[in-house]
Amino acid sequence: MRNLPAFSALISLFARLSPARWPAAALLLLTAAIWGSSYSVVKTALGWYPVAGVIAIRFLLCALLLAPYWLRLPAAQRRQTLAVALPTSMGLLAIFFAETAGVAATSAGNAAFLVSLCLLLTPPVEWAWFGRRPSARLWLAAIVSLAGTWLLTGLAAGRFNGGDALMLLAALIRAFQSCLTTWLLRGKAVDSLGLTAAQGLLVGGGALLVAALGKGLPPLPGAAGFWLALVYLTLFCTLFAFWAMNRALAHCSPTRVTLLLGSEPLWGALFAVGWLGESLGAAGWLGGLLIAGAAVWVSLPGKRVTAGAV
Repeated sequence: MRNLPAFSALISLFARLSPARWPAAALLLLTAAIWGSSYSVVKTALGWYPVAGVIAIRFLLCALLLAPYWLRLPAAQRRQTLAVALPTSMGLLAIFFAETAGVAATSAGNAAFLVSLCLLLTPPVEWAWFGRRPSARLWLAAIVSLAGTWLLTGLAAGRFNGGDALMLLAALIRAFQSCLTTWLLRGKAVDSLGLTAAQGLLVGGGALLVAALGKGLPPLPGAAGFWLALVYLTLFCTLFAFWAMNRALAHCSPTRVTLLLGSEPLWGALFAVGWLGESLGAAGWLGGLLIAGAAVWVSLPGKRVTAGAV
């Protein structure tokens, strides 16, 4: 708790930094690497604590660190931000439960590639929601991506498991979540860090409620590795990555956004192999590259894109 003022000062510094000092391409690559690493870090944390507990600690810590920033926002802006945070936090809670449980049941490499399918699932959801019909390129990219999924998950050999299914579910929910957020943010002056703070409190509290309705949570582990993983997930994968993503998206071209979207799953696979010692095999790498390549291709002509991480 003694370090809270220092963390708050760091967050305020991030909010005031000029984008000119942070080249967009560098921010996108760094964010891609951080989000790609999150799958391996989450899998490490789950070795000590259950899914609901990891989600609760990560997001409540995020909310705690952002609390001073939230309290400085005008009251009217806080009310408007909460109106967006309440419905979107329900979607985020579902996404993070699916992703975190999915990572626990499949490889971190598989998880990183499969979650990128949200790029291909978002346009059909937009079609149904906003009436924006996807191009023919999307359907071809979807076929390529499905072939990649078939190779990556081992469907051909009957190795598709529950963890893979949960990651696919998370990708689908992300597609709906992006459309919901776009719809709710129309015409509203919502502060991005304030929204992150409110969502952190609601998602973390929701995870605690889910745990309380079940078997509850065990005592907090004392292992240094667990807390290092949670600090990394909170400070880098949540606070810094979302700040960097918002800054870069406001000052870069769609091509640079594609750099992030296309490289994140590859970073995730590299971290899984280098950190956890996972092995994807030739078919897995081929399938993963097909998914990542299809995601890059389909995002090139678009003006708005969506990305996510655990």
